[in-house]
Amino acid sequence: MQTRRNFLAAGATLATCYVTPGASAAPHQTAPVVDLTCGKVRGGWSGVAATPIRQFLGIPYGASTRTTRFMPPAAVRPWAGAREAIAYGPACPQGSGSEPQSEDCLVLNVWAPPGQPHAKRPVLVYIHGGGYSNGSSASPLTHGANLAARGDVVVITLNHRLNLFGHFHLAAHAGDAYATSGNAGLLDLVLALEWVRDNAAAFGGDPANVTLFGQSGGGAKIACLMAMPSAKGLFHRVWTMSGQQVTVQGPRSATARARVAMDHIGASLDTLRAWPADRLLAALTAKDPTIAGSRIYWGPVLDAALPIHPFWPEAPALSANIPMVMGNTREETGSLIARGDPSIFDLTWETLPDRLERDMVSDVGVHAAIALYRKLYPDLPPAQVFIRATSAGRSWRAQLLEAEARARQAAPTFVYQLDYPSRADHGRLGAYHMLDIPLVFANTHEASADTGDDASARAISATMSDALLRFARTGDPNGGGLPAWPHYDLAQRQTMMFDTTTRIDADPRGEERRFFGRTPYIQPGTY
Repeated sequence: MQTRRNFLAAGATLATCYVTPGASAAPHQTAPVVDLTCGKVRGGWSGVAATPIRQFLGIPYGASTRTTRFMPPAAVRPWAGAREAIAYGPACPQGSGSEPQSEDCLVLNVWAPPGQPHAKRPVLVYIHGGGYSNGSSASPLTHGANLAARGDVVVITLNHRLNLFGHFHLAAHAGDAYATSGNAGLLDLVLALEWVRDNAAAFGGDPANVTLFGQSGGGAKIACLMAMPSAKGLFHRVWTMSGQQVTVQGPRSATARARVAMDHIGASLDTLRAWPADRLLAALTAKDPTIAGSRIYWGPVLDAALPIHPFWPEAPALSANIPMVMGNTREETGSLIARGDPSIFDLTWETLPDRLERDMVSDVGVHAAIALYRKLYPDLPPAQVFIRATSAGRSWRAQLLEAEARARQAAPTFVYQLDYPSRADHGRLGAYHMLDIPLVFANTHEASADTGDDASARAISATMSDALLRFARTGDPNGGGLPAWPHYDLAQRQTMMFDTTTRIDADPRGEERRFFGRTPYIQPGTY
């Protein structure tokens, strides 16, 4: 998952690609209208997919959070008439990005094939990345029309509260009314899934067949939902991409962060409630009391809403029966670090150790790490050793812990690794963090995809998106010419390697796994 510095970079990237796709009607098609539990919505037709797909943007699933700041969300009030749903709604305030932002951010978007209600199509709900601090559902990479058309499914993306609006743990300062303020953003997701349960059928979706999928912070949020009693029964399969959450903040560290943030902006509890959102955003620049050199961490907290760590000491029993796919990319930090700092590609064997010391999350000896990579991959230059080593020590470690916990639980789990390299920057960024998003959404045509859009890119996109669609239908991604993909176990550790030639490997990168496994993994923000 991304660090706070990279969350901001991701927000800046999002700003450059933010668009509101026009919802147009073909001459023979009228604007589609759907009757929901809260009122009617009038959408349009996506101009992206090759076949007609209904598109509804910016549907509110909850009331403005300004009236429930730091508290659980409230249901949206019903409206009269048909509400226009032809433009993305606001993102949560986050201090970066050019799209509209407001505390009235509990909105979602739906793409659905035409047809009668109650068609019982699988429903796929995507939760965006950006950690717990940035992002929205408005990226063209997560436009759902192509996926909806390819699989005859309903695709939903959504916004929710982030950063201090979603994770300001005020229980020690404000009492029982704010007991779950540290997880307000996760409670928004629960409310959104309740909306899906109540309204998916109106779009032809099956509320008894809901798949959650998400990348980076989106995957981490899904891991948390798997451990939340209030989310039980609201989803039935999960697919996470480079996003894991092994442990979360305890109440002591979350309380300390809340105090630092309040002191940084000179706020009391009363002013936190009263000040405008823009003034509160100054808290994002506070220095974290525990993570050296980092801005303050905003993330989930152990409380009544999330009573256990998601994947420690074991996988949550609450979701043991839910099929799960989890994956990572081989060169995660190609985008997380190297893309924003081209000096990485000037590293030499003499300068590599100091730079690796700075960016290595796992507490391993950097000289030993360099020696390992030079032995395993003698042709890799220093920059690629840096990218591979820093990638292995980050969310890949967390993915392994989650997969191992699920294997001990005998829970149905499939693991993948993306090796297909980005076409950006002459390929030197590798299979970077976020590259699987346009592949599973079948959006390789987007300029910001970095996958290319030739026959090779479209072929791997078809492989990955079809695996996701089969998984959404049945809970099993196998079929369609894919190599047999067994459940992950501790004996074989079989992993699908998505690449130009997709294959199954047993315990890929096993020596790297054993090397980094010698030290404990501590999820950033846990303390």
